[in-house]
Amino acid sequence: MTKYLFVYHAPMTPADAAAPTDEQMEAAIGEWNAWAERVGDGMVDFGTPLAGGTRVSPEGTAPSTREVAGYSLIEADSMDAALDLAKNHPHLNMPGGCEIEVHEAQPIPGM
Repeated sequence: MTKYLFVYHAPMTPADAAAPTDEQMEAAIGEWNAWAERVGDGMVDFGTPLAGGTRVSPEGTAPSTREVAGYSLIEADSMDAALDLAKNHPHLNMPGGCEIEVHEAQPIPGM
């Protein structure tokens, strides 16, 4: 099986946005857990939310310009199988135009 990195993108939450209720959070976590169950043994790393990214370049550091919200690492038989899992991911139902990038992990010879 091949590993695939799911990179979750979401717009920044406005400072004046209302925090989700406990019921909303519980429902969202339930959807993510149900998705993880569908992935099954292919789940390598469920991941975690991310915030405050910093871009590092030869010129120095700067705040990240991408709105990366989190990641997951899975194994699947093919890119098509990984994309099928992404198409039914609860992250896509979040407000604000959330997206998922799916990247195939490339093997490194000799490692």
